[in-house]
Amino acid sequence: MNLRVLGAQEVEAALPFREAVDVIAEAFSQFSADQATVPLRTRIETELGQTLIMPAYLHRSRWMAVKIVSVYPENVALGLPTVPGIVLVIDPDTGMPKAMMDGHSLTAIRTGAAGALAAKLLARKDAASVVLFGAGTQGWAQICGVLAVRSIRRVWIVDPNPDFRFRLADRIRGLPNAPEVSIAENIPEALAQADIVITATTSREPVFDGRFIQSGTHITAVGAFRRDMQEVDASVVQKARVVVDSREACLAEAGDIVQTGAIIAAEIGEIVNGTAAGRRSDDEITLFKSVGIAAQDAAAAAAVLERAERLGLGQMVAF
Repeated sequence: MNLRVLGAQEVEAALPFREAVDVIAEAFSQFSADQATVPLRTRIETELGQTLIMPAYLHRSRWMAVKIVSVYPENVALGLPTVPGIVLVIDPDTGMPKAMMDGHSLTAIRTGAAGALAAKLLARKDAASVVLFGAGTQGWAQICGVLAVRSIRRVWIVDPNPDFRFRLADRIRGLPNAPEVSIAENIPEALAQADIVITATTSREPVFDGRFIQSGTHITAVGAFRRDMQEVDASVVQKARVVVDSREACLAEAGDIVQTGAIIAAEIGEIVNGTAAGRRSDDEITLFKSVGIAAQDAAAAAAVLERAERLGLGQMVAF
């Protein structure tokens, strides 16, 4: 048996964000059309973090993969990713593994692409300004994603760690056709000018005061993934039109949904499939809440493998 092994740089080279948006749309489409087998993730807690096991099989495209991903916030102090992991692509005809790839980079890409898809479907077409909470890997991925679908001219960054926020600002400024980037010294003032608000933190409490969210704003919340975590306050959730990646997963795991008594209007896959509406007016506040589902990983990993095979990326390892 030969297994293709792909590191982070090869994963990123194989799946640019503009292509990833369409791949993730297909994953959500199959998931919401009951054409995917995606069990709720298995969670193993330790003293310092947790490990999640996430399998998925997408019937229509026949993509199959298992991701093992950990969340260890203290890894920052060790110079390690806070969300390390691996993804194993499996042949649905034989059950044999076909590829193993870096899960940290794949998770960032597929989550950034989900945020981009949400912005494409739910943000105003003229959206040009973003306030980002969280300057880690996922903050970078969310900015890369939204830049792929909207003409963003201004980005404000909010993060308690000055090294993180200045490093991310410099990284964004280095992009082609980069937007103007500022550190948000006055958060209410930044929110008052925001067309899109992105939260990519591990906070257990809301990261902004919902009173400063303006009509027409779109919010993407991707950081809180447990019932005891909440990035968006109840006042915003209750007046927004709430779209999720998975009703079942968000009702089971998302503090932003569970703690606020949110009414879920649609899954994003239903909007992709045309069975639910996207943005309905320029004044509507929209909220996309994602806890991440394994269908995204299976789709993204299959796309990475297909491109890697064509380009000869990675190393072949005999077992």
